[in-house]
Order: sequence, then C-alpha cells, then structure tokens
Amino acid sequence: MSQNSGAGVLRYTAFSADPAGGNPAGVVLDASGLDDAAMLALAAELGYSESAFLTGTGSPDARPPAAREYTIRYFSPKAEIPFCGHATVATALALAERDGPGDLVFHTVAGAVPVTVAREGTELRATLTSVEPYITDITPDDLTEALAALRWPAADLDPALPPRISYAGARHLVLAAATRERLSDLDYDFARLETLMHRLDLATLQLVWRASPTVFHVRDPFPVGGVVEDPATGAAAAAFGAYARTLGLVPDTATLTLHQGEDMGRPGTLTVELRAGDARVRVGGTGTRITA
Repeated sequence: MSQNSGAGVLRYTAFSADPAGGNPAGVVLDASGLDDAAMLALAAELGYSESAFLTGTGSPDARPPAAREYTIRYFSPKAEIPFCGHATVATALALAERDGPGDLVFHTVAGAVPVTVAREGTELRATLTSVEPYITDITPDDLTEALAALRWPAADLDPALPPRISYAGARHLVLAAATRERLSDLDYDFARLETLMHRLDLATLQLVWRASPTVFHVRDPFPVGGVVEDPATGAAAAAFGAYARTLGLVPDTATLTLHQGEDMGRPGTLTVELRAGDARVRVGGTGTRITA
C-alpha cells in the first residue's frame, strides 16, 4: 500500500469554494494500476468519507468510446459504494481544471451519470444528473429501530415530511426533524445504526429540517462508511429531490437549496434541480482543490 500512498492522489472539497467547507474527497485520475485492495487501502488512509478512482476511459459497453467518458469507482474507508455525489463533483472539477470545462459521463456501478462543468466567474461549478430514482416505504418496526438508534423521540419528527427510503444511485432513509434544534442535536448509537443500515442497504440517513418551501438544512450520519457524519452528500441530495417531488412537497419543476455541514463546522451548499417530465435529479455545486 505504501508504494501507492500519495502517488497521483488529489484532494478536493465539493459543494464549497472554501477548502475548509464542503465535503473533502480523494481523487485519483488514473487508477488503472490499482486493484480493489489498493483502492480501499488508499481510501482508508485518506480518511475522507469517500474517494473516487477513475479506472478507465470511454464507455464500458460494446459501443466505441466517446470523448470524456470515464469508468469511476468509489470507496469509503470501509467498503466500496455504488455511487457518491460529492466525489463525482470533486472528480469532475479536477478533470475540468486539467482539461477544461464541458460535458462528462461517469460510468458508475449504479449506472451512467452525466456531469456538466461550467465556469461561473472565477469558480467552476459541476452539476451531475442522477440515475433514475425510486421511493419505497419503511416498515414501522424499522422506523422505530432507526429512531431508537438516533435517540430521537417519534414526536420530534415533522409529520408533513413522512419517512421514506429514497434511491438515486444509493439508498437513503429520509427523516424530517420538526425543529432546527432537533436536527442540530445529533448523538446517535453508532453500532446500532450501522447494523440497521447494513440490513436495509442504506448509504446514509438524510436528516432534514425544512426552513422554507425550497430551503432545507440536512445532516447525514454515515456509520457504514466508517465516519460519524458526512459533511455534504450529493447522492443523498439527489435522493431527497426525488423524495420531495414524489410526495408532492415541491412542484415538478423546482430548485431546492440544501445547507449541510454547518453543525460540523464545514458549511456547504447543494443545489437540487427538478425538471418536469424528467425523473432524474440534478445536483450541483462548486468546489476547490485542497492544497494542504
């Protein structure tokens, strides 16, 4: 492992133009020489919630490779995951700084994820388009166990935003707090929640508080990845956009703003775009390279 440590590894934060904000990710633009064990070990050494590895160029299917298409894999410090939004944004920004902005396609375990990188003033902004999302119910017993692991009384939930499991590349349990104070008080049973999440195949919990019709504050416990909390979670933001639209909480065409990381001291902003007639969800944000 040590021979690969640091070689070709970039560090970016996503969903903030400040290196001290948003969600940091490791990015390896050429991981073709790394096997699974090496990628996992490197992700563990970096210690970020996820790191991204480009393992090839072009489409993995039989058609001729298209320009600026890549096969990408994501590893937390504990395991490979099918899709990661913030590491996708970080990788797209790294490629844009190297090759210029424009359109990209990342072929993930979850499916093809188009990303557009555009320059806005002095900043680069990346917007990903999720795979097709879906929403499922959570059983009363599983909800009771989730609340027990969080140490949240059921009375602290917002009845206007019912619990659901939402998928847009990875599965997330959406739970809405009735107050900002409830959201800010996060002190959960790590092992108990991790066990439940493995059983339900959840990537994170998307804990939300609705500040206005289109503005939300969110937090994402991530014990299955080996970290207490994820600072800015693009995959969960995409899943939440699908959740909000499916339940009629927002119009079919809407732009939502998600604030995440404030309670961790790493504030970030995620923009969620919904378009009528297109089930997929777009999640965008800025980012920057971490140089120290």
